[in-house]
Amino acid sequence: MKLARLKIVLLIPLVLFALIYAYGAIKLATNDDTVPIADVTSAEPVTVAIFGASGTAGDGILKAAMASPDIGMIHVYTRRATERMEAGVAAGTVQVTLHQDYLDYSPILEDIVGLDAVYWAIGTSTVGVDEETYGRIHVDFPMRFVESWLAASDKPDISFHYISSSDLSEDSGMMWVQQKLRAERSLIGLAEGTKLRVIAYRPDYIGPTEEEAHLGQNLLYWFFAPVGAAVRATSIGQAMIDVTVRGKEFENGRKLGTASIIRYSSAYERRQK
Repeated sequence: MKLARLKIVLLIPLVLFALIYAYGAIKLATNDDTVPIADVTSAEPVTVAIFGASGTAGDGILKAAMASPDIGMIHVYTRRATERMEAGVAAGTVQVTLHQDYLDYSPILEDIVGLDAVYWAIGTSTVGVDEETYGRIHVDFPMRFVESWLAASDKPDISFHYISSSDLSEDSGMMWVQQKLRAERSLIGLAEGTKLRVIAYRPDYIGPTEEEAHLGQNLLYWFFAPVGAAVRATSIGQAMIDVTVRGKEFENGRKLGTASIIRYSSAYERRQK
């Protein structure tokens, strides 16, 4: 009798989880909250820069940008080149610049003058990283770039698209949360009253591109995607491109969670058909 009761006790959390998961999947599947397709009939191809293109998210963003008719030229700033970057260079759509010091952008000022948008995917895990280092990578690196770009840009309207994180609570005492929030506040504050718009992307789990993902990463993506808690890196890139061409439809400080990223990625894909 005791064994039967134990089985019931153990089964209850599993059943509850299954019900909640099924509810989330059904709710997502039946959600028709689509975004209208952007009207870009008179828009010229834009020039963009990608930082962090050798990482998981950045590689997907680069893949989306290389396939996009909305983009004329892609500048990639990186510490190391990848096969995708080299393929883009060979195709004539990507210019790769090896850049080592992300607190000093004076060597690339001439290049960034004409950028319409920047897709920023530089980041690091908290594992083995102290708060000072984490803050330098997630706050100081992008802040120093935006300061340099804003001072040098000759474009009338520019946008900075920044991968932040989900679950950012002001009440959290976790170091990485506070640093991510500091980055958002600092970047958005710097852009206030200028021609720059900062858009923060707050995805949950980011799945690598299908050709780069290993089995474990695919399993995580397939588990979280049905309930809207995962997005492919390529979809983030498509959403960034769609937001870019929509221009001032997006005000400075806009934040897009996983659901919004997926909606704008879908709008981008529908526009290409």
